Amino acid sequence: MLAIVKSCALIGVDGEIVEVQVDFSNSGLPAFSVVGLPDTAVQESRERVRAAIKNTGMHFVNKRYVVNLAPADLRKEGPAYDLPIAVGVLASTDQLPLDNGNGVLFLGELALDGRVRHVRGILPMILKAWESGYETAYVPAADAPQAALVPDIEIIPVETLGQLVEHLYDLRIIPPFQREDPLHHDDRDLMRGLVDFQDIKGQEHVKRALEVAAAGGHNAMMVGPPGVGKTLMARALPGVLPRMDLTEALEVTRVYSVADLLDPQHPLIMTRPFRAPHHTISEAGLIGGGSYPRPGEVSLSHRGVLFLDEFPEFGNRTLEVLRQPIEDKLVTISRAKLSLTFPANFMLVAAMNPCPCGYLGDPVHECTCSQRAISNYRQRVSGPLLDRIDIHIDVPRVDYDKLTDERRGERSAAVRARVEAARARQRARFQGTSHLHGNADMGPSEIRDFCLMTPEAERLINSTLRQMQLSARAYHRILKLSQTIADLAGHDRIEVVDMAEAIQYRPRRLTG
Repeated sequence: MLAIVKSCALIGVDGEIVEVQVDFSNSGLPAFSVVGLPDTAVQESRERVRAAIKNTGMHFVNKRYVVNLAPADLRKEGPAYDLPIAVGVLASTDQLPLDNGNGVLFLGELALDGRVRHVRGILPMILKAWESGYETAYVPAADAPQAALVPDIEIIPVETLGQLVEHLYDLRIIPPFQREDPLHHDDRDLMRGLVDFQDIKGQEHVKRALEVAAAGGHNAMMVGPPGVGKTLMARALPGVLPRMDLTEALEVTRVYSVADLLDPQHPLIMTRPFRAPHHTISEAGLIGGGSYPRPGEVSLSHRGVLFLDEFPEFGNRTLEVLRQPIEDKLVTISRAKLSLTFPANFMLVAAMNPCPCGYLGDPVHECTCSQRAISNYRQRVSGPLLDRIDIHIDVPRVDYDKLTDERRGERSAAVRARVEAARARQRARFQGTSHLHGNADMGPSEIRDFCLMTPEAERLINSTLRQMQLSARAYHRILKLSQTIADLAGHDRIEVVDMAEAIQYRPRRLTG
């Protein structure tokens, strides 16, 4: 007898519906075969399913089973197929009522005692089920809060295989999981674990530069001696970024679901991600990879901040692989048998010392580095990569008087209000262009259409082009930055003060 159960595969950050076909035959030698390009974890489901059925009190008929996971050319990995295979085995041996799984999806790993265990990537798989018109999904009880983030699909939380059997026989109905308002949060939730701008002493010009970066989604570089607050200010940046709407929150949560990094009780991520990998990270750890690729730090920073401290200490090859995701806002990882794409629309914030000893230009400590050592240190970061960073900020030592001043600065909430107002102007400007989320996303054609200048501002950028010998990319980045500063000021056109501030954020040559 043939039973058909619907499940879902995880391909990158997307789901793909899989049909689990279980054929039971009384003839031939006892066997249990799984076909359809399964990996080792799927192959091992045979033993988990056999033990779970027996330990649940059901009868495992020791005859011939063939399980086909269709489509057969799609690689299947992970233990999420345990539950649908068990349901198919029971249905094919007339121990379970099942109408070939029409409109119903099953996901879950089985323990040997029949408990249904958590699986990663539930959110993208349920999203795919919803898009495909499925009405009901049976998921592990631990994953029900995550699955319930998808609207208009009934989520049935399953704790054990025996509980599911009783439910399908209408003996003891499992109530659907009750959804909560996913957007219920306040400022305290947004700022939990973050640094508030008001707690940072001094560095007003650096905080202003980070406000500009947040308003347009621009990349930023902070250069200064050790201990001046570069890391502290980077950690405060997510608190001034605009609140995420539900669409952005689901995008981020989907990536973290695939990476298996969600809080089971509060799965929806409403705060902007902040990732700060160590400089010893590998290329695969930063970009993503593995034999079956998983998201890297650039994808875990999607819609948030990727902070790279001690920037020149990262390997040259590791830094160079950042160039493509910075430009394209996504990462494509190709292997012999598949190619996967992960989102990577992040703000890059880098921090570095001005020289190997860290004290070049410091008024207190004398720099002990030679000009050659300084040059070699800076050359660890390539010019093309530096050219992709819009804002370069010198971070000086904070005066003693400012450090001991008891007065507190402007709160992050006030800065975020200005940033959100600037982003609102950008959304109105970019209406009808779904690929633009901020000024930093503009390409040459959008810059030509949207970055309108006053005659004085145009004369200033033309003279700057000649004097600084800027590349075309640097020219476009100054225009995008000027537009963000104009948006913060509420200007309809880029004025000369906006242009002048943008130009001052260009990198300066180091001197000994």
